[in-house]
Amino acid sequence: MRHYELLFVLKPTLTEEENQERFEHVKGILEKNECDIASINDMGMRKLAYEIDKHERGHYYVIYYKADPAVIDEILRNLRFTEEVIRFLNVKYINKKEIENWEKLAKGTFNKKEEKPAPATPAAEEKTEAPAEKAE
Repeated sequence: MRHYELLFVLKPTLTEEENQERFEHVKGILEKNECDIASINDMGMRKLAYEIDKHERGHYYVIYYKADPAVIDEILRNLRFTEEVIRFLNVKYINKKEIENWEKLAKGTFNKKEEKPAPATPAAEEKTEAPAEKAE
């Protein structure tokens, strides 16, 4: 199985229920073709880079999945016939470095800085001690 990323944009004129229904339709296409969905990212309504079919905005979704290469043509054919999808992009991850990045993206940890604890210094330890109380 190969690693893929599917980004698709739905029309902004859809109601929330229709939007969810169309998303479930696209997800169903992947599940019907026995794809292993790793994660789904609902990016929400965003401005398009350029106008598409007189729409300036669209609802973005990203799905990270694994699939056999033989079913990709069927998935893309179904997306072309879905009228509510105004654009889609399917990206294949091939080499080892790309697959590592795919795994980070699927987990949602890509581009997040790893927090490392600050090294303890003797000066910092002295400052953290509680001051002695004065006896009256």
